[in-house]
Amino acid sequence: MLSLALSGLRGRWTAFLGSCVALALGVGLLATMGLGLASTLDAPERAPERFAASPVVVIGTDTLTVGGVSHELFHPHPVDARLLAELRALGPVATDGRPDAVGVDADPDAVRRVVGDRGRVLTGDDRRQADPEPERDAEALVTVNALLGTAGGVTAFVSVFVVASTFAFAVALRRREFGLLRTAGATPGQVRRALLTEAALVGVAASAAGCALGSWGAPELARVLVEGGIAPEWFTIRDAAWPYHVAFWTGLAVAVTGAWAAARRAGRTGPVEALREADVDSGVLPPGRRLPGAALLLTGAALLAWTLFADPSDLLKRKTYTTQPMLLITGVALLAPLLVRPVARALPLPGATGMLVRANTAAALRRTAAVAAPVLVTVALAGSLLGSAATVTAAKAAEARRQTAADHVVTGEGLKPVRVPGATLSPTASTGVFVRDGETAVVRYEARAVTDPAAFADLARLPVVAGEVKDLDDGSIVISQEIANSESGERTVGDRIQVWLGDGRQASLRVAAVLATGTGDNGPYVTAANARAATVDRIDARLPPGTGPAALRATGGTVSTADAWAAPRTGPQTRLGLLVVLGIALLYTAIALANTLVMATSVRGGELRSLRLAGATRPQALAVVAGETLLAVAVGAVLGAAVAAVSLAGLAAALASLSAPVTITVPWGTVGAVLGGCALVAVASALPAAVRTAR
Repeated sequence: MLSLALSGLRGRWTAFLGSCVALALGVGLLATMGLGLASTLDAPERAPERFAASPVVVIGTDTLTVGGVSHELFHPHPVDARLLAELRALGPVATDGRPDAVGVDADPDAVRRVVGDRGRVLTGDDRRQADPEPERDAEALVTVNALLGTAGGVTAFVSVFVVASTFAFAVALRRREFGLLRTAGATPGQVRRALLTEAALVGVAASAAGCALGSWGAPELARVLVEGGIAPEWFTIRDAAWPYHVAFWTGLAVAVTGAWAAARRAGRTGPVEALREADVDSGVLPPGRRLPGAALLLTGAALLAWTLFADPSDLLKRKTYTTQPMLLITGVALLAPLLVRPVARALPLPGATGMLVRANTAAALRRTAAVAAPVLVTVALAGSLLGSAATVTAAKAAEARRQTAADHVVTGEGLKPVRVPGATLSPTASTGVFVRDGETAVVRYEARAVTDPAAFADLARLPVVAGEVKDLDDGSIVISQEIANSESGERTVGDRIQVWLGDGRQASLRVAAVLATGTGDNGPYVTAANARAATVDRIDARLPPGTGPAALRATGGTVSTADAWAAPRTGPQTRLGLLVVLGIALLYTAIALANTLVMATSVRGGELRSLRLAGATRPQALAVVAGETLLAVAVGAVLGAAVAAVSLAGLAAALASLSAPVTITVPWGTVGAVLGGCALVAVASALPAAVRTAR
């Protein structure tokens, strides 16, 4: 069996070269992403900096503990004067102007007895928690971890597509070979084992090469991430063995799994197949492909509908709109042979050449589906990922602009109050509240603290579903529907709600108004009296006629028009991350198209020579090949666009159900560039092979 497999590999090495390169690249990327992920699991240990010379550090109360679970306060308590005096009695105290923490040179146990529940006592490496932004290293790795995880998932997903479709199409092209083997006495099991052995040999070689590629690529990836601003400057790749094991065995499993269905179909090839010369495909969608395809398609649609019904806000999250379309993509790709003919017939192709192109495309379903599948993946991912990200960003921007009647917005830390004659100014500050959700859970919500409720009510245009924003006062709160409909029971206007404020104080506040959930930035709102430590970081301003924005510069912040302040902005890190994911898919698509078309065109010698004998010139024959190739790419583009349209339609429905602006944004330029690249690669692969074959 091994000799038969080696003979098959030697005889058809060009057919396996593309699969081997794609799989090696996939394993290399998986190893690279795995090494990157392993390097993001733990932030580097840093020595204490702020109070490095003090053996003990005391931090004022900075957490809220409810039901045994601690939450970080929005406004930590300072070390007050009384506690500071008691600490000085124990030993030298180090201060640096900031009241949140002090260093103490005294016995730790004695310090703990003095502090009690008025703060936290830190020793050893824990003293770094008093440093500015102590979690900055861990937080800096969150974006890197999310990017590499998504990229690794897309890599695995697309590589399965490429390998599986390549092996399936290779089997379809070799049906006469398998028929001859069956005629010579080979059993179905022997044919299957030969194909699986071929796949295993390709998998081992490609996985080994991919691991070597990953060891080179991981440091390069770290450099790109650092230069792109996604990873912190200190980020480097750490030594780890598990990414290599995961990548190698995943590559081998992908190769064998991708060949399994093709091997089963090859085993069913009868001896009569050796006598067949017809190029019309039949039986291209057996139950083993039809049923999983339909199941995945229905599951993807049902999951989309369920999420839309149960928690529409989940569709706005990058994790959801990145992974959810993959079910639809897989289902449509499996059913592609069933969809090729109706889609090809719907596309306009004038003239006799167009009629011949359409007829050949509809007859060679396997070839057309094998070309369309990678295009489908790339177009669907481009439309879904970039379109969803742009749509959510645009919706957030439109929502922010719609919620203020101001013509200018001032932003910055610690803004100073100013008076502008005839103007309406509404200062607000960042704060937060903690709300009980159920029996024991407490949820942390970011909030805004309103300095002037009357001015705020005059300028705010919040999506109120119940109550009035003008009723907000020191004894009330504005909440979102998420809080109103929590597990603790429905809360309506006029009800009292128990909350913990940003500094940990408990308060009973009356619900003044309930806001629609929107994109997630709606409420809660409290007054400045319930956020004493919060400093103003935003001022909404409506200036009288004849007064320019220069009147607001005394605030010390950045003055922008309301339109400019709310303009959609996609961070460079997010954009780079999405482009990395899309680049992986596009690279795989190029490999799949080149490999499939070289294989497909190389066996069309008889067909092309017959076309020449019928009177067609060489340019006309090549035009037919190019037309069929472009039509197959167009079929894939239509199917991919359909998947992206379903995903964006679900996102639009989610925004509408959340009472958020529905601003569907389609990345036409990117999708057009991706489609143009697919067409160029496809034609550039098919025509040279056709020239060689038609000689």
